[in-house]
Amino acid sequence: MSSSLLITDVRIFDGENEISCGSVLVEDGVIKQVVNGRLKTPDFSTVVISKPGHTLIPGIIDGHIHAEIDDEYTALTQSLKFGITTVCDMHQEVENVGRLRARATQDSDSADFKTSSQSATVSGGWPMAVITAFDKSEETRAMIASWPDLKTKADAEAFIRDRVNDKADFIKVMYEDGNGLSVKPVLPPLELQQELIRLAHEHGFLVVAHAFSLQRTIDMLNAGVDGMTHTFRDTLPTKELIDAYLAKNAHCNPTLATIGSLTTEGLKQQEVYAHDPRVQRLVSLEGQKRLCACLGLGNDKSKVEYAYQSVREMKAAGIDVILGSDSAGPAVGTSYGVTAHQELALFVNKCGFTPKEALRSGTSLVAKRLRLGDRGRIAEGLRADLVLIEGNPLENIDSTLDIRGVWKQGILCSTYKSLVA
Repeated sequence: MSSSLLITDVRIFDGENEISCGSVLVEDGVIKQVVNGRLKTPDFSTVVISKPGHTLIPGIIDGHIHAEIDDEYTALTQSLKFGITTVCDMHQEVENVGRLRARATQDSDSADFKTSSQSATVSGGWPMAVITAFDKSEETRAMIASWPDLKTKADAEAFIRDRVNDKADFIKVMYEDGNGLSVKPVLPPLELQQELIRLAHEHGFLVVAHAFSLQRTIDMLNAGVDGMTHTFRDTLPTKELIDAYLAKNAHCNPTLATIGSLTTEGLKQQEVYAHDPRVQRLVSLEGQKRLCACLGLGNDKSKVEYAYQSVREMKAAGIDVILGSDSAGPAVGTSYGVTAHQELALFVNKCGFTPKEALRSGTSLVAKRLRLGDRGRIAEGLRADLVLIEGNPLENIDSTLDIRGVWKQGILCSTYKSLVA
């Protein structure tokens, strides 16, 4: 593990509250002490970083990605460069899970990895329809053919047993009707979804659901899921929706940036990030180019403003809204790490969050809702997943991209090695 580290003379946002000028001591990858003011250096071997005018925040948690495996493991390495110290993969090939976990564990330059493993799919359902809209290769068709085609209670039982064997961190169910989309996937029977949720809860799993329409969102909430992995963009929110969220104490991971790519209304925002020098120094030219394109799967019923309004009303009702980007290798309009920062800015600029509320959604709140109890806050005994930002993101959310240091379990990401040179 790392040697002792003392970060001092910095503003601290601990995931909930602010310390105007404080210090954090890290030992063996764990936060040892957090104080208002200065701390005495434990011994001569301690690395001391004094950064007045900077803000230390918990490592950001992206509650929704889909990791593509390439030679560089970009999903993990690029995320970490952007201060995303944990990624939560919400649909992954079973054979890839071990490789991604191993890379995250063994490489200090890779974000930590949590996953639902394979999601609960049916033939012709989501995400098959969206994948084949862009990729009709034989290799992709063969991959999809290996996915579960759940039909019966016995299928549901086998699926949950498989996720237990995978040591999945969550269970994800799919309930997409294609309303507001240009593709029309097969909708699974509601009774099957209810059985999956019941069985998953019996095994102690957190259950999240995919749905892009208002009615299917309400259906999944009433079925008892713990959270939604999107909001919707086919109509305005209703009182029935808000009541369903509150009745089930469910959270929402709205993925506003990706919905903007689906409808194409987010293109100008995506281009701003693609052309930002703070992004360009960390993202390949091909990655920048892909950020300047859109998924474009919406139809004339689909509006990103519906999604924004749903988040405004959820926030006003006290429903937990958490950070998750839905970044994926094949998903043009997204980029690992970058889209999480865009999502935080959308919370502030479109949905009425304060910067502090947005940062909480991406640190302590997402950790709480996804049951990641060892991270998400700067507190004694928790993982030393930390991000050092020049300026004050509690006043200007755009400052989250002014990153000067990222630590995963107390180890500095090599991109920022000049910090201690």
